[in-house]
Amino acid sequence: MRHRNGNRKLNRTSSHRAAMLRNMANSLLTHETIVTTLPKAKELRRVVEPLITLGKKPSLANRRLAFDRTRDRDVVVKLFDDLGKRFANRNGGYVRILKYGFRKGDNAPLALVELVEKNAPAAEAAE
Repeated sequence: MRHRNGNRKLNRTSSHRAAMLRNMANSLLTHETIVTTLPKAKELRRVVEPLITLGKKPSLANRRLAFDRTRDRDVVVKLFDDLGKRFANRNGGYVRILKYGFRKGDNAPLALVELVEKNAPAAEAAE
């Protein structure tokens, strides 16, 4: 029985792990879809979902918290101006993880990570 289940270590030091998850979160929030390994995707969900929840409540304190966690001004602007409004009526579950096959070099399981209510560029171009 594992009490107080922690996070996955992903074979990295704590600083490397934090930086990697921050960079992956920034990429996911910017591009709205990324491909990574399945364990990294499951850890990434634990980072991104609270950020989107912060974006739903626009206040200066929440903007500062989001900037502290992402360290990217453009991501914070998108988080509060676009994603917060898009997910206003959804209570959690903002990230979808789909199994995406196996990596060629080491057969690691891959996952497609995307935001649930993704902007469809083709639909916008059609309008």
